Amino acid sequence: MDVEQILGLFLYAVPALITGIIAYYFFKEHTKNEDGRRRFLLKKDLQVDALPIRLQAYERMALFLERITPSKLLIRVNPTSSSKESYEALLIQSIEQEFEHNLSQQIYLSDKCWNIIAAAKNATIQLIRKASLLEKTNSANKLREVLLTEMMERRAPSDAALAFIKEEVKNIW
Repeated sequence: MDVEQILGLFLYAVPALITGIIAYYFFKEHTKNEDGRRRFLLKKDLQVDALPIRLQAYERMALFLERITPSKLLIRVNPTSSSKESYEALLIQSIEQEFEHNLSQQIYLSDKCWNIIAAAKNATIQLIRKASLLEKTNSANKLREVLLTEMMERRAPSDAALAFIKEEVKNIW
């Protein structure tokens, strides 16, 4: 083979090679765009299905927070005896049962939201325990009175968590 034939072969091969490379990159970009479009459509379909479930989880947790607000909890859970210890245990048991009933909702909430709800639950339990430890609290009815007085003077721990839930739901839209 002489130089002229090699040069001629090279001149035919270069345009074919360039065309092949360009076709490869166009095909690659097209495939990438199609995958992105498919992922977007799938995510959109999943959100349509998941949004009502997520909103229901936020609703259930808002209801939980309302139910553990001390003033509402005291109205709903009446003492079974005059013992402050048994009433304290009954109130805490009621809060824990409500919380355990809603444990599965955490998969639909953000970690931050779930942690705030758990902190509100724990703060409410602490509030009940502290009120029970006071010397003036000597009966179940006195415990109720002390807790109600405490709630008139400050916000319930669940109020802050409820405000956070409302803000997070507002951000979903």
